[in-house]
Amino acid sequence: MASILTGTTAVAPPPSDRAEEHYEVIDGQRVELPPMSFYATAIASRLVSRLNDFAWKQDLGEAFSEGLFRLPLPQQRNRRPDVAFVSYQRWPKGQPIPEEDHAWDVVPDLAVEVISSTDLAEDLLARIEEYFQAGVQLVWVVYPRRRIVHVYESLTQIRVRKGNDELDGGNVLPAFRLPLSALFG
Repeated sequence: MASILTGTTAVAPPPSDRAEEHYEVIDGQRVELPPMSFYATAIASRLVSRLNDFAWKQDLGEAFSEGLFRLPLPQQRNRRPDVAFVSYQRWPKGQPIPEEDHAWDVVPDLAVEVISSTDLAEDLLARIEEYFQAGVQLVWVVYPRRRIVHVYESLTQIRVRKGNDELDGGNVLPAFRLPLSALFG
């Protein structure tokens, strides 16, 4: 938690408003998410920027950072991918994006998880499985410390991108290319 300096004393800021909390809803229970590292946040921001730059020019849709999505699954799941892309096919251009502070009833075409040291492998696999069950078409799992991206086209079809490779948008964002060197800076 950041502190505020007052004279020579550090004082903790007041507790954040509930709307500022990062959480998901799992089986009806609100589950708080740990904060992302600054580096993971930077990676997510770069992805949103690059995705939107490409998608807006091609009139394909929009990328979002840490939005809460209601997944249409038998069990109640509101998931918050670090980055998500929603095509205009799934949410028509010009249709207002909900302003209320609750989960958006649309399934992203692309979900991205940027891994931090607090992420657990078992939880990550559950997320990926739920994304595909809900209708997400492409999942990127970004490992910033390793400078590797796992590209999931399904639960069993995975490509690994590293080194001088490029990240591509597959069928979701045709012709999208991002060198990993630009992503990891």
